[in-house]
Amino acid sequence: MPECQHMRTAPVPEPDGRTEGCEECLKIGQRWVHLRKCVVCGHVGCCDQSIGKHATKHAHATGHPVIRSAEPGEDWKYCYVDGEWSE
Repeated sequence: MPECQHMRTAPVPEPDGRTEGCEECLKIGQRWVHLRKCVVCGHVGCCDQSIGKHATKHAHATGHPVIRSAEPGEDWKYCYVDGEWSE
C-alpha cells in the first residue's frame, strides 16, 4: 500500500536521542504507556493508551499530521489525517 501524501512529504526524522518521556506527563507527574514523536517538530507525547493521549492532542492542536514510535525497536509512522500506518 502506498503511503499517504503526509507521510511522503514529512521530514525525515533525526536519529533518536533518548527522551526522558512524554513532555506533558513529565510536567504534571503523570505516567504514560508508550511514547510517540511528532515528525514535524520532534515533540514527544504519550500514546492513546495513556491517560493523557498527549501525542494525539499535539497533532490536533498543531496540525502536525504524522507521528512515529519513540519506542526502542519500533520503526513505524502514523498519519492522523488519513488514518494510515507505514513501516
